[in-house]
Amino acid sequence: MQVSFHLRKDKINKAGKAPVRMLITAKGFKLFKVVSGVHSSLNHWDVKKERIKPNKKIDDYNYSIEYNKKLDELENQVKLIFRYLLLNEIEPTKEFILDKLKSGLKVNLTHDFVDCFEEFIEKGKNTKTDGTLRRYRTALNFYKDFAETSNFRLHFDNITIDFFEDFRDYAFEQRNTLNNYFAKLISVLKTFMNWSFDRGYHENIAFQKFKAPEQEVEVVYLTMEELMLLYTFKFDLARLEHTKDTYCFGCFSGLRYSDLKQLNSSHVFEDYIKLNIKKTKTIDHKIPLNRFAKEILAKYKDTIYEPLPVISREKMNKYIKECCELAKINTPTSTTRYIGKKRIDKTVPKYQLITTHTARKTFVTNSLILGMKEMVVRNITGHKKEESFRRYVKIAEDFKKVEMDKTWNNVKNDKGEG
Repeated sequence: MQVSFHLRKDKINKAGKAPVRMLITAKGFKLFKVVSGVHSSLNHWDVKKERIKPNKKIDDYNYSIEYNKKLDELENQVKLIFRYLLLNEIEPTKEFILDKLKSGLKVNLTHDFVDCFEEFIEKGKNTKTDGTLRRYRTALNFYKDFAETSNFRLHFDNITIDFFEDFRDYAFEQRNTLNNYFAKLISVLKTFMNWSFDRGYHENIAFQKFKAPEQEVEVVYLTMEELMLLYTFKFDLARLEHTKDTYCFGCFSGLRYSDLKQLNSSHVFEDYIKLNIKKTKTIDHKIPLNRFAKEILAKYKDTIYEPLPVISREKMNKYIKECCELAKINTPTSTTRYIGKKRIDKTVPKYQLITTHTARKTFVTNSLILGMKEMVVRNITGHKKEESFRRYVKIAEDFKKVEMDKTWNNVKNDKGEG
């Protein structure tokens, strides 16, 4: 690849000056670009040096110093782009070079995308939850899989709208990625790009225009009848009994799995639990204990499992499905998801949809249905986002309406009509 400058002799103006044009030659194409605002007379142009010769006449200065400085800077910028393409094994295109010249952005030669992402994860170890760090790692692996499959090299300067569209097509068409998970992948990418931008690792801001909104999904929870059915069910296997108790404690307290995992005896008091919430970093958060939660804690007091027999998230998600299946929590439950514009409708027994996080959803929904004030529920659970909490309120209101209709529509009037 080479860059050179010459005069456009076919465009000489009335003052006898021609515009200076840059020629970029690469394998497979030639790119011509007029250097804006730079022109020279034919006798002042040095063909060999490709620069403007100084005018010896003081009263007719030709701006050779200023113009040559501009040509030098432009040539250096083009050579920097060439070097970047070469080091990163990127096939040069007219579009890429023109975009860099137009934007005026400096190309990144020193910071590798993947290495910086590893640093991003490492630096988050003292400030992010384990779950968040796992999501970052999973997202990075997804980006790397895309790069390998699509023969795309991950670089800060390549994260453009073209990348977004290609990445989206790969996610939907080759990985069957649900829209909401794709939205999380983009959210993680934007978080990382902002983090690295703040550290001066790149100057690319094209990622700020990426849009992948999450779609609202069904709230899966256990009704009070289902919860009591599970709670009172006696399992022969200890692993299932332990899983049931830990899960039900989440249903009775609203604690996330991450907080159940860190729970120890020093957090437990007679009528409440007090601990630091891991996800929201809330200090000394108090959660009142109802009688069901107290019964579970009492069951494991003075045992090796005190306060609760918490197992890994992966095992718990597996075992709780088994528990619910044995307890016959098998109401047909429908879900709707999207992969791009493709709609996926499924109806499965409810036990297949039960995970550690549905315990918290069960607590919130049933607390509202039972009449607990919204403000009190939010204070216990620590919900920050209004839109997230309103979903539970709507479910509770719909449930109460159905119960009202079922109850009052069966009442007969004084004429014996019902």
